[in-house]
Amino acid sequence: MASVTSEHNPLGKVSAYKDEYDASLLFPIEREESWRAQGLDRHEVPFYGVDIWNGYEISWLNAKGKPVVCLAEFRIPASSRFLVESKSFKLYLNSFNQTRFDDAEQARLRMADDLSAAAQGDVQVIFHAVDANFPQPPVAHCIDDLDIEVSSYDLDASLLKTTEGQFEGWLCSHLLKSNCPVTGQPDWGTLYIYYRGQKIDEAGLLAYIVSLRQHQDFHEQCAERTYRDISLACKPESLTVYARYVRRGGLDINPFRTSEADFSAENFRLVRQ
Repeated sequence: MASVTSEHNPLGKVSAYKDEYDASLLFPIEREESWRAQGLDRHEVPFYGVDIWNGYEISWLNAKGKPVVCLAEFRIPASSRFLVESKSFKLYLNSFNQTRFDDAEQARLRMADDLSAAAQGDVQVIFHAVDANFPQPPVAHCIDDLDIEVSSYDLDASLLKTTEGQFEGWLCSHLLKSNCPVTGQPDWGTLYIYYRGQKIDEAGLLAYIVSLRQHQDFHEQCAERTYRDISLACKPESLTVYARYVRRGGLDINPFRTSEADFSAENFRLVRQ
């Protein structure tokens, strides 16, 4: 069983950057590990979801040795047993740089097979041209200009509450920040929340997002924890939490969690990404 603290975890260590194909570089981490460490049940509040990774430094050699470049979209189901540690993902993708493939489909299928095996889930890999157009983000009410007083930078679900009235629509905040649980490095992002039900108190929601500022966890767990806390505190009729994190090392990670089985995740891009 892969562990965050395993001596084989490449995160936070000096690593050799291989440029020839090596699937063994992928380091899976069990999704349940962080939840167990906090004494929580990941499935206390059921959800559907996917982790969308975008790779901006994807390259290999064609059959004649000429480099090929593209963007890649990786969709790892939230139901998979494992997530893939981000540095190992980067090292794995680098290993394609000097490897020859007959065509793009051969390279894509190799990635899909390797990542599906590592995650123990059906991982989709989609290649995009470097000048591809991406969807626009949803129209959302940004809550960042609320004049709140902040006294806590430690995760605090008690800040979440409802108020009078009903609400349906997208809310967003660009103040999302959490920290890597291994290196302590900051992870910056934007949080989109689709909410339907008794109106959520926006000041409390913003204070809650800020309270993630010193929280140490992987991107995926931060999105799931936010989904769980809002679900339990506010009991919405419908909830979607979509975190769009800033890229690091040529990859960005975008966890999507929703109560709706047929709510698909659009892979839009923000300026910071």
